[in-house]
Amino acid sequence: MTTDTPDPLHIDTSKAHPARVYDWLLGGKDNYPIDEAVGEKLPPEAHDAARQNREFMHRAAAWLATQGIDQFLDIGTGIPTEPNLHQVVQGILPTAKVVYTDNDPIVLRHAEALLVSHPEGATDYIQADARRPGEIIEHARRMLDFERPIALSLIALMHFIPDDEDAYGIVRSLLAALPSGSHLVLSHAASDLYPELAEQVTAEYAKGGIRLGFRTRPGVARFFDGLELVDPGLVTATEWFKSPPAPPSEGSGIYTAVARVP
Repeated sequence: MTTDTPDPLHIDTSKAHPARVYDWLLGGKDNYPIDEAVGEKLPPEAHDAARQNREFMHRAAAWLATQGIDQFLDIGTGIPTEPNLHQVVQGILPTAKVVYTDNDPIVLRHAEALLVSHPEGATDYIQADARRPGEIIEHARRMLDFERPIALSLIALMHFIPDDEDAYGIVRSLLAALPSGSHLVLSHAASDLYPELAEQVTAEYAKGGIRLGFRTRPGVARFFDGLELVDPGLVTATEWFKSPPAPPSEGSGIYTAVARVP
């Protein structure tokens, strides 16, 4: 694994970070009191949403690997929680290559120890911000072959990028670099499924200094403009599946979809 990260790494423990709050919601220990303080004020449904996100990623990544996709660019990786994306896909395609990206230095520290590739495949990690897609693509080209299909994974990321930070432009820039046959895998918190919960979550994150931009179904659908949605289309996290057993029939405030680049 290689990195393009300044040394020494600086971790600001005075401000909450989405990756560490997410880790806390999943029951992890790689977070700080400020992250726990945000997580503790979130409604219980936030724990369900974190789990549902993770389960959707597992199902979507596995399905893509069964379709022969062996290159993955995962942006907004978060603190590694097993099984990680590369473990899922390399369990199906041992030669798969995965490039991970996150903007929290603590993720890099764990990535160096935990994101260890299958011997036949490869993993790489870049500390970078999704708001600078050009830097991510430039680094990813060192490992991934942009002449062949790539799966772009944006799991629970884009709702941390409000409209005034050009969320749609960021995704368009990333997709523009991908060849035909690539796929976008995206999950996104909804503002219209459980509006009161969405407002509560947004307010609590804001108190921790984290801006959120939950979106309606049409707003999430915009990320897939010009792409070909695969079955079952744009649905909630617990409704997306491609093979049995089907996920449990529980409610979800997360929109999910996988779509092909034509």
